[in-house]
Amino acid sequence: MSKFPHLQSLKFVQLFFGFTSLQASLLDPNSSNSSATCNEIERKALLRFKAGLKDHSGRLSSWFGKDCCTWSGVGCNKLTGHVTKLDLKNPYDHPYQQSASVVVAFELARLGGKINPSLLVLRHLNYLDLSLNNFQNTPIPKFIGSLSKLSYLNLSSASFVGLVPHQLGNLSNLKCLDLYSKPLKDSQNIWVSDLSWIIGFSSLKSCICLSVLSPSALLSSICELRFHSRPRSSRELLQFFTASMTLDLSSNEMSGELDKFVSSLSKCGNISLEMLHLWSNNLSGQLPIPLGHFKNLKSLRLLDNPISSSIPAFIGNLSCMEELYINNGKLNGAIPESIGQLKYLVEIYLEGNWNGVISEAHFLHLKNLKTLYLLSRNKSLKFDVRRDWVPPFSLELIFINYCEIGPNFPTWVKTQRKLRFLSLEEVEISDRIPDWFWEQTLQLRNLRLHNNKVRGRLPKSLKFAPGAFTVDLSSNLFEGPLPLCSSIRILSLRNNSFSGLIPENIGQKMWMVEYLDLSKNFLSGTIPSSIGKFKKLQVMYLSNNLFSEKIPWWKHLTTFRVLDFSKNNLSGNISSSICSQPRLHILKLSGNNLSGKLTALQNCSGLSELGLGNNQFYGRIPKWIGARLSSLSILSLRGNLFNGNIPQNLCHLFDLHILELRHNNLSRQIPPCLGNLSRLSYLVPYSPQALGYHPVYWNEMEFNVKGRILEFSLILDLVNIIDLSKNNLQGEIPREITNFSTLGTLNLSWNQLTGNIPEKIGNMQCLETLDLSCNYLFGPIFSSMLDITSLNHLNLSYNDLSGSIPSTNQFQTFNDPSIYEGNPKLCGYPLPIICSTPKNDQPKSQKDESKAKDMAEVLWFYFYLGMAPGFFLGFWAVLFFFHY
Repeated sequence: MSKFPHLQSLKFVQLFFGFTSLQASLLDPNSSNSSATCNEIERKALLRFKAGLKDHSGRLSSWFGKDCCTWSGVGCNKLTGHVTKLDLKNPYDHPYQQSASVVVAFELARLGGKINPSLLVLRHLNYLDLSLNNFQNTPIPKFIGSLSKLSYLNLSSASFVGLVPHQLGNLSNLKCLDLYSKPLKDSQNIWVSDLSWIIGFSSLKSCICLSVLSPSALLSSICELRFHSRPRSSRELLQFFTASMTLDLSSNEMSGELDKFVSSLSKCGNISLEMLHLWSNNLSGQLPIPLGHFKNLKSLRLLDNPISSSIPAFIGNLSCMEELYINNGKLNGAIPESIGQLKYLVEIYLEGNWNGVISEAHFLHLKNLKTLYLLSRNKSLKFDVRRDWVPPFSLELIFINYCEIGPNFPTWVKTQRKLRFLSLEEVEISDRIPDWFWEQTLQLRNLRLHNNKVRGRLPKSLKFAPGAFTVDLSSNLFEGPLPLCSSIRILSLRNNSFSGLIPENIGQKMWMVEYLDLSKNFLSGTIPSSIGKFKKLQVMYLSNNLFSEKIPWWKHLTTFRVLDFSKNNLSGNISSSICSQPRLHILKLSGNNLSGKLTALQNCSGLSELGLGNNQFYGRIPKWIGARLSSLSILSLRGNLFNGNIPQNLCHLFDLHILELRHNNLSRQIPPCLGNLSRLSYLVPYSPQALGYHPVYWNEMEFNVKGRILEFSLILDLVNIIDLSKNNLQGEIPREITNFSTLGTLNLSWNQLTGNIPEKIGNMQCLETLDLSCNYLFGPIFSSMLDITSLNHLNLSYNDLSGSIPSTNQFQTFNDPSIYEGNPKLCGYPLPIICSTPKNDQPKSQKDESKAKDMAEVLWFYFYLGMAPGFFLGFWAVLFFFHY
């Protein structure tokens, strides 16, 4: 029986292989700068290999001429001229959280196509790197196992799939193997069936990838083990672990108690373990005491496990520790001062519900610290250091969020001359930023001071390091004129008190900006035409300001994805040039004085969100919206002057989940085909954002929900609304509308609708707001409404409804009589009118009502039938009595 039941379930283990550039250089004694001319046969083999590849970016454009040793990525032996190295790794790293331009460059540089067996001609090849390319979900070629001289093989993240060929076991000279591939959703990944073929790796010293473990695969020479799925059993795992220096079991589905797992590892006798990575599992319990036995431990990563304890003081005894990563919402307590004894510590990442104080003692001997990441979810961790404190470290990254550092700006930051990343979000700073800080920003690539109370004016020009990424000063108390920031990609100054004009030369000075958010300030005047000088601008957010006059439309700026000019004083028409933006997805112009018809938008085929509410647009709602803007998910035309009917073409917008046409002059019937809006009949997946997350672009919109105007942002994709209120719509409520099982708000108030409330309205299980007030509806409140248990806002006032009000389920909470007033035929709580018949006699439908009526007629028939003989006999009896 295994000691680890949480390790017994078998899944394919994702192949992972970590290595460093230092290891790669040690494994490559040859140089690409060769003094000998390459072998002609090998040159032709390389050309055949090139012919099978797809090279969209021209990375192999140097592959011509007689000397292949001078070709890019090719290395030769200096003496013999034989090709010994082929390094075709993508020159761009994974574009994680990078700009769109970096992502495009990465994808463009990925080689593809087929790997030609002509590589077998390269008999002296000892180094092959094809990582970070795209071989389009093809298997790893079996013939690679015949490149017998290989000592370094890297095929990681190159879109290979399927069974790893056992022929790789023939590479007896291999010293480093990397087959890591990020797990793909709904797709096959790299996997192996057993490890018997690994026994051939007698020279493997530094790193290895493993899948389904086998007891016979024990290799005493392996010093690094990395798994990215669960091993078959703990016994086999510990066999491998016996001589391992590195153990990586991250991103598995391991469960159980962390204490027992670490205790079993310590019993293996391998106290030389240097790296233990268990992040992204389901290991619970406390940080175990046996962890202190691993005196040589350099890297400990326990991120994303439900650990529920404080950090023990013995952590300070792990004197070799260089990386410490621990986070979880259940972690609590004070952070021990003993951490300050870890003199080799380079990176520390602590996220939890910390409390207490961070003092100078916590950093006493941390002279090698480069990364400091502290986040306290309960906002109960306070920094208590002297104002003139000089830390022993020189940090490159400071990420301290949701702690208490203020009210003063931390002066110790002045000593950090190598700082590249500074994030102090929600740390209660209410001070002015000192002048010395702006002299140090030339080294910064990221600055985030979101959601403090930092005040004062900014310099006219903010300068940052070349290639700077983000400057986020949003949600503070900055005032004065808008500063210019050069050399950055993302600038957010939203929700401050900046005033005055946008500098006329903003487009020339900030041409590298991709995301610009100046919303919720007091900026005024016109939107400058120089914005057309931006070369990479994708998102521009100028809402909630005081801009006026016409919008300058930019024909030649084709990079826009989001334009939000809502809630200003802009006027004029929408120019047809707006649709020259081929990537425009979101256009929001609500809350201005814009007018005219919508003809200019008919070629904006890429729009997913269109907000034109509270303007003066007029005419009929165009039919082409349903045909040409087929990707719309949000359509808001509220508060305009539209007339005519609701076009049936809107029924073709299958992704639509918010339709807001309130407060216009629309007439005729509600199209029954609206029931075809399939997006309102299923739930979309949603993952709550982690604490501390706020988006670069705040996609905010206001809607009338639950009787009041509410603003939605991060959960906008989950909001499902149909609001057709305050029009002149007629006819009955289409029964097809009850197909909307995930609709959250339905507002049809202030129209001229007639007929019954749809009998199957109970099918709308997710309905939270229902407003049918101020119409001409009649009939009962059907008992099926009791099935809408999520309903918490109801208004049925001023109709002609009749019968008793339901009194169970959520209707018990609707105790405000005003939501039923204006219906003189309604009775029951909370109205003062008492129903004359028991509430349980309330008909459930028109069919039940008809049956009851028929039954009553039958009963009266038999009643009179029974009375007739009695009356006859009684009459003659009376006559007989008086006669005698």
